[in-house]
Amino acid sequence: MNNKPNHQQAQPWGALSIVAASILWGTTGTAATFAPAVSPLAIGAVAMGLGGLMQALYAARHIAVQSGSLLARWRLVSLGAVAVAVYPLAFYSSMRLSGVAVGTVVSIGSAPVAAALIERFADGKPLSRRWILGALLGIGGAALLSLAGHSPAAPAHGAAGAGADSWNSTSLTLTSLAPTAGILLGLLAGTTYALYSWAAHRLTGDGVSSRAAMGAVFGLGGLLLVPVLAATGRPLLESWTSASVGAYMAAVPMFAGYLLFGWGLARVGASTATGISLLETVVAAVLAVLVVGERLQALAWLGAAVVLASMFILAPRRQTAAAPGGRAGAPPRPLAGGLPAAAPGQHRGTEQQAGAQPQQQNP
Repeated sequence: MNNKPNHQQAQPWGALSIVAASILWGTTGTAATFAPAVSPLAIGAVAMGLGGLMQALYAARHIAVQSGSLLARWRLVSLGAVAVAVYPLAFYSSMRLSGVAVGTVVSIGSAPVAAALIERFADGKPLSRRWILGALLGIGGAALLSLAGHSPAAPAHGAAGAGADSWNSTSLTLTSLAPTAGILLGLLAGTTYALYSWAAHRLTGDGVSSRAAMGAVFGLGGLLLVPVLAATGRPLLESWTSASVGAYMAAVPMFAGYLLFGWGLARVGASTATGISLLETVVAAVLAVLVVGERLQALAWLGAAVVLASMFILAPRRQTAAAPGGRAGAPPRPLAGGLPAAAPGQHRGTEQQAGAQPQQQNP
């Protein structure tokens, strides 16, 4: 049976799943403004830590069934888990040292580039010109959006709006080396974000279901973040509002968001997924205007429009049928991010979970 049409549909639907996850991630900055007493590190630890443990519990049966495959790839699972744990610590520390705008741009903007380099050198996957154009537009738009002068209430990936204000109002005096250290930590955050995305994508390409892959990687990463949460999370228990914010961050953006992200990541490459997730910065900025009451300059709205335009370039396209008289056996054209369309017969005959998992291949 030829499953090629299913694969053609899986790529666009995978991209839409990444879009949905980015929308959920974009709500975290606004949500965190309701818990100003909670430090950014505590917000990150509760979001990624508890969210990761919830992922593991949700995928427990799948992890048990595929435990042999996961154990056989323990190095890849461990690499992804360490990246999950390091990411929020590096991300929030970057914004603490270099400022919210610069930290957000460096961390989120560097992720697509890091993912592309990882795919290029680890998997040997070339990048299409269309992906390069879309990624550059997205990174440039995110930079305009973050640096255009809006207040720091809506950074990306769980950054706290009011918590960001607390960073600026603390007694810590930034030395001349602090901004540089913040930029380096931002690059580490973008690299670890790309790294755990690549690890999960690689696991699904090796036959592990997306639920088991994300559950194992994020579950272990969540365990590594438990000590950080224990050390910084006391303010989360001091009021019902703060506790509710922590519960929302863990359950909705991180648990539900990364379920969608994992489903989409099994169908598009890590470089494409991290590029599309730049949409998160637009959602965060719009919610900051509508809910928090911020005002964005015209340059920021231009940046948002540029990011949205890059989404249409980065989104995978369905492959059309070969024209009559076309060369038989011609290799499929690469999609966004350099991922090729699958040839007939490259899909597994059984489904590992809801929705057929397309088999990954190196070009």
